[in-house]
Amino acid sequence: MKQYPFLIIALIGNLFLTNASFAQAPDSTWTLEKIWDLAAKQNRQLHLADLSVQESRTNIQEARDKLLPDLAVSGNYALNSKFLIYDNGLFSKPQDVPVSSYGYGFGYSLDLNIYNGGRDKRNIHIKQEEQQRKQVEFELQHDNIKFAIALVYYELYKYLRYHEFLQTEIKTEKQQLSSIQSLHKNGVVLKSDVLRTSVKLSQLELSLSDVEKKVVLAKQRLNILIGRNETEPLEIPIQEIVNLEAGNRAAYASYQAEALSQSPEFKITQSDIKISELQIKQAKSTLQPKISLYSHYNYTYPQVSFYPYSNDPWGYGQTGIKMQFALDNLYKSKHTIAHARNLSEQQKEKANIKKDEISVRVKEAYLQQQQALESVTTATDNIIQTTETVRVIRNSYLNQESLLTDLLDAENILLESKFNLTQAQVNLKLSHIKLLLITGAL
Repeated sequence: MKQYPFLIIALIGNLFLTNASFAQAPDSTWTLEKIWDLAAKQNRQLHLADLSVQESRTNIQEARDKLLPDLAVSGNYALNSKFLIYDNGLFSKPQDVPVSSYGYGFGYSLDLNIYNGGRDKRNIHIKQEEQQRKQVEFELQHDNIKFAIALVYYELYKYLRYHEFLQTEIKTEKQQLSSIQSLHKNGVVLKSDVLRTSVKLSQLELSLSDVEKKVVLAKQRLNILIGRNETEPLEIPIQEIVNLEAGNRAAYASYQAEALSQSPEFKITQSDIKISELQIKQAKSTLQPKISLYSHYNYTYPQVSFYPYSNDPWGYGQTGIKMQFALDNLYKSKHTIAHARNLSEQQKEKANIKKDEISVRVKEAYLQQQQALESVTTATDNIIQTTETVRVIRNSYLNQESLLTDLLDAENILLESKFNLTQAQVNLKLSHIKLLLITGAL
């Protein structure tokens, strides 16, 4: 019993290492932050999302191009038929006007929009809002990738810890089996104790093999997520232990407020509302006239457009202002505007639904964090208690005061308690990362 306080100190020191020891991991190991940084550069899904953002920027430039005037040059060359004028009626003998047997023309035309209800400028604002939306979607995708990486990373961490526990347990069990075999030779214990211990050792080795396969699979998935070859070696520091205080950094109200102001998902719904409101104004702008400046000039040969006709080249052009007003929009646009308003109301309802959904998710993740924090504390206490239980039962078994089954059960409970602590620590870390994801702080 004199060793009991030292056992507690050693166990707590091993389970709750500071972040400083984690930072001292060799450069060859991959910390979660290092993996996140590489994924931001090489992840294929993020690259695809970035291309979508670039496309939205191009859409803005295309919308701005609509403000530039329409300018065209044209030319033609043609063979002319006879120029017949029926001055006394269609069935009378026509007058044959001598014109060239061929003709040509070239010139330019220009059209500059002066006013069309603000549709072109408003379209630029819509494209800019869509670009901001795409940027927020990229940030959301980036956060989702980081969370997906964290899931696999801590799954790998968990299995590496399991692997370490199983190796230690197998080593201890082999030593114990050797001691029981010696006791059996001396007639102290029965053959069944040797068999039971051998069976347990076989089960531990089978579990170790299963964990090794899961480690390989987790490394493959992690390599793919960060854009590396799936067979490349990947080592992570397994000394990282979750700080108990990490799960109690902020109150629920703080997370709730941050989620409704920083959450990318909520920002997307707000952007959709702005776009829908701009679309209403676009629909209403069809009721406005279109005013534009126009200019055109052409050189033509021969001159057969005005009398007197001539076989000489001639030039003619116009410059002025024209106005168009689509009367049919007075009755056609009514339903278009109603449709745009309905879509806007839908977006507002979707925003309210998303707000409620985010609130529930924040609450759920916060409670999961608190539950994981309690689980870590409980699992730590269980390990301390079961460690002492195993020590007492092992000594009593060697003194023939207890059964082997009691010892094996206690050892299994201790191993399971170590597994439970690792799982609780992983849950605590992931629940905190999930909270950061929902609130947009990841």
